[in-house]
Amino acid sequence: MTSEIEWRVEPERIDYAEALAAMEARAAAVTRREARELVWLLEHPPVYTAGTSATDAAELLDPRFPVHKTGRGGRYTYHGPGQRIGYVVLDLRERRRDVRCYVHALEGWVIAALDDCGIKAFRAPGRIGIWTVDQAGNEAKIGAIGVRIRQWVTLHGFAVNLSPDLNHFTGIVPCGIAEFPVTSAAALGKQVTAGQFDSALAATFPPFLKALSA
Repeated sequence: MTSEIEWRVEPERIDYAEALAAMEARAAAVTRREARELVWLLEHPPVYTAGTSATDAAELLDPRFPVHKTGRGGRYTYHGPGQRIGYVVLDLRERRRDVRCYVHALEGWVIAALDDCGIKAFRAPGRIGIWTVDQAGNEAKIGAIGVRIRQWVTLHGFAVNLSPDLNHFTGIVPCGIAEFPVTSAAALGKQVTAGQFDSALAATFPPFLKALSA
């Protein structure tokens, strides 16, 4: 039930390592059935994160910000001010035990929320993440997806670029994809606040959960 899932909005920026530790602890408690599931919306200070596939040091072009290794899938990505992070801790033992289904549903949720904010986004075959068309007519990445599933409990989630400093992405090859640019709602001429995007996520959350139903 949606009402049984805690929906937490962090009022201040939170250090990446601190958030990671809190999310890991919550997931462990959910695994033991000692805590409610969680959707946690927040923002980090500038940081680069290295997923389990970040094996090519050449993709870390300019480590001007702290670099944290993390257990999520994927390669290097950036988190920072103006980006909405969603950490999703759900118990798939109560839903479909299907990793691909979960990732597809998570992508669909973010795409639906962006649509509510007037931004047309889509999946791109062969490329991870959430994509849109920028003002130059190029396909550009507006959101990243990175998940981990441990004992059928989900960790990590998504990062959506609302109004970050896009120059901060130039310190890495984002998600290992060099040939496509990164964009944001602001770069598309859309002024979307964190609160507005949170409301869009809340409105499109029920269909996301339904997609995970067994």
